[in-house]
Amino acid sequence: MAAVTTGLAEDEAAPPSAAGAAGAASGAYEARLHTSLEAVKPLWLRLETTGVCTGHQHFAWAEGIVERLVPPRAELAIVEVRDAATGEPVMLLPLMRRRAFQHWVIEWLSCGVCDYSAPLLADTTSWTRQSAEAAWAAVLCVLPPADRIHIVGIPKEVGGVANPLALLSPARDSIHSHYGIAMDGDAETVVKRICRPSFVKALNKDLRRLDRNGGLALVEADTPALVDSIFGRLIEMRLSRFRELGRFDLLAQPRVVDFYRDAAHRGLTDGSVRIFGLRAGDAMVAVQYLAVHLGTLHALLVAIDQGAVPNVSPGLCIMGELIRWGRGQGFDYFDLSVGNQSYKEHMGAVKSVLSELCYGITLKGVAASGAIKYRGKGVAFVRDNPRLFKVAQEVMQRWRRLRAPR
Repeated sequence: MAAVTTGLAEDEAAPPSAAGAAGAASGAYEARLHTSLEAVKPLWLRLETTGVCTGHQHFAWAEGIVERLVPPRAELAIVEVRDAATGEPVMLLPLMRRRAFQHWVIEWLSCGVCDYSAPLLADTTSWTRQSAEAAWAAVLCVLPPADRIHIVGIPKEVGGVANPLALLSPARDSIHSHYGIAMDGDAETVVKRICRPSFVKALNKDLRRLDRNGGLALVEADTPALVDSIFGRLIEMRLSRFRELGRFDLLAQPRVVDFYRDAAHRGLTDGSVRIFGLRAGDAMVAVQYLAVHLGTLHALLVAIDQGAVPNVSPGLCIMGELIRWGRGQGFDYFDLSVGNQSYKEHMGAVKSVLSELCYGITLKGVAASGAIKYRGKGVAFVRDNPRLFKVAQEVMQRWRRLRAPR
């Protein structure tokens, strides 16, 4: 299969492999570059439905990213990999190329709204390091010219299948982890069976307190009006909470808010996104925004009103209620997303370290990748030293409060 190539502008880097972009075959695999979503939409939807992927790789999610979040000078680089012998597709990698500090970088089509970088796989066929390397070599042959590769948030597995990106030789464990908890059995007793006893005790106590505040209800945003209302409450609570803590939130950017709102409205039709609010009496005390794929609920955004009911954790309450709801709907996995927040281990979720690909192709790219790695080591060092981490947090919080609009 012929490669789709791009002419080099005068400020562009060399192709990302010694073989250049003239060939698209690498042993057992062939690759083809697509520069638009429409060109690959039929295959994408097929793999999304019959193959293996996460809720972060839905076509509708990617379409929203392209419509609202891709930077002006960025280009799509969606690579289709096929079996050279049969011609059948084996995976699809949604990538993009963008300009970053006077150089070009190949990264995941994420723009900050995909927790996981995982290809859409055609089936559950096992991948080995050798097959992953061969497929990646074919991918490199067709990628547009770039200075470095930087793909973060790579889970070790996708739907129980080894993620070929995590098997590559340059892949390294990152400083980030994700958590999840398997759900099984009866919905009414699922929380008691799968969560830690200390969490179950605290959850039941908080739920009783909320119920005494005027009745407790888990409300799904299943109409356009409810989507706007409950999502609006999420934005209000989240921005207020993050300003109070002096923390950065991507939802401070209007285009990101529009992306999530549009995705929620699309979810009313295709079921790919769900929003729930936890109401105690007349007060909406927590909102959870979820991506949905097959048997998995991906918890993406949560917002809470900590002051609505004293001595209650609304965030844990809505997650406990959603575990019950999800199991009742037939879901078997609750993904708590990326981050080392203490409540995840308190619930009994299982931790998994994410991988990343970060390496240079040109001298400029090698220098940039080296700087990123040193910064990551610095962050890890600070995070692993509690006192230093606390000081760094306080400094960043003060700085953000000073910069926050009044």
